Amino acid sequence: MSTPTRTAQVPTAPAPAPSRPSGVDDTGDLGEFGYEQQLHRSLGKFASFAAGFSFVSILTTIFQLFGLGFGFAGPAFFWTWPVVFAGQFMVALNFAELAARYPISGAIYQWSRRMGGEVVGWFAGWFMILAQMVTASAAAIALQVVLPNVWSGFQIIGEDSTLTSASGAANAVLLGSVLLVLTTFINCIGVNWMSRINNIGVTCEIVGVIAVIGMFLTHARRGPDVVFDTGTAGASPGYGWAWIVSGLMAAYVMVGFGSAGELAEETRNPRRVAPRTIRLALSVSALGGGLMIIGALMAAPSLTDGRLAAEGLPYVLSSILGSPWGTLLLVDVAIAVFVCTLAIQTAASRLVFSMARDGRLPASRILSTVNPRTGTPIAPSVLIGLVCIGILAVNVGNSAIFATLSSVCIILIYLAYLMVTVPLLLRRLKGWPHGGPQVDADGRTLFSLGRFGLPVNILAVGYGALMVVNLSWPRAEIFDPSGDYPLLRWAAPVTVAAVVALGIACFPRGRTTPNPVTIGA
Repeated sequence: MSTPTRTAQVPTAPAPAPSRPSGVDDTGDLGEFGYEQQLHRSLGKFASFAAGFSFVSILTTIFQLFGLGFGFAGPAFFWTWPVVFAGQFMVALNFAELAARYPISGAIYQWSRRMGGEVVGWFAGWFMILAQMVTASAAAIALQVVLPNVWSGFQIIGEDSTLTSASGAANAVLLGSVLLVLTTFINCIGVNWMSRINNIGVTCEIVGVIAVIGMFLTHARRGPDVVFDTGTAGASPGYGWAWIVSGLMAAYVMVGFGSAGELAEETRNPRRVAPRTIRLALSVSALGGGLMIIGALMAAPSLTDGRLAAEGLPYVLSSILGSPWGTLLLVDVAIAVFVCTLAIQTAASRLVFSMARDGRLPASRILSTVNPRTGTPIAPSVLIGLVCIGILAVNVGNSAIFATLSSVCIILIYLAYLMVTVPLLLRRLKGWPHGGPQVDADGRTLFSLGRFGLPVNILAVGYGALMVVNLSWPRAEIFDPSGDYPLLRWAAPVTVAAVVALGIACFPRGRTTPNPVTIGA
């Protein structure tokens, strides 16, 4: 392997979104922002879509979280799914418009920085880095839910595979650590290998989702009107409250669709491809996930015996499938877990690289170095892999705290999204986007919300603010379901305050910003 060398030139000029003539290639496009093309630009449309789809990974997340939604509000929790999708789609539309104008790695950081200034951008990036590392750890630990059920030999430590048991927690850390080592290696050897593996994994996941939906619908025990059944939920203070809490399931699942923007510098014609794949990744995930939820409710052996809330989708699948089909489906879920972890780690590494390239992180020179042969920022991938393994160790000491951290990290993602949509709304009120129509590398007009930009942006901000409150509300049912750690119900506001305080302490005050942002641009 060649010795990594730093070849980037430090940007020295403001970088508003340029209005380009037709025919400007992608390398020159990046240069107009003051950056040199270092990452290998080789990803096509499907690879860009796969990055966002595998981050959401409905086969992984709905497999894990179905019981959470159903347990609170019964079958009617389904209606939280389209509500959350509608809100997130408003956010995605704003992200798509920004991706067309700022096709740069570290999307959330770069967009918030260019809309709101250096402080806003830095904190958005800070929130996303921490959230993505915890999210990658949470995805990796999901292997414990799957692999021991595929083959008992995967239960290497002890005999109890339950995630909350001592042996299950330790084995989960072992399996998760092996997975993170593999994803780190793949990220280090080049984006081409990462995209090939991710594309195969996403294809398997899509086939698996279609198969699951088909099996549910062909084994239905009741009609689709089951989604109007409120079940036995709705105790004090009323069903409405229970339904709102059940919406956390959808909120946990539908994040990460903007990963196509993180890989913009490695995508061909990103000004056209990234906006479309951001919208498509969320839409396909929402459609597939919605059909999976309806299908599971229709096919479940019972809605009242408590098993659907406790066991979720595995309960429904085990009633339909026997070996070897059940085992084959579990293998497909394991593949989904693998590519989900890979996609999250890849997005996080590009975010770290982008911030380090601007000199906004400690050891920026090392973290912004790109290996000239693989075209990959190796140091960020290794750093994130090591930190994720360290986070996994928390599950051995206390699985409740690990579950709480996983919940809180979603709040950080929504806060980072708000740090894009709020400054963008303020810029729209001042006339953004300025200038005439802009075009992509093929001379076609960039994606734009036009006159719908302001109302869509307002809806995105309103939805994001409400969801942050909903996610952060100190509910014992979410943060301390066992009742053993009453203080954990306040984990969300306390953790967010701690992250902000640590961010203030780490903010690079003494460094000169290499690429100053002109807010009026």
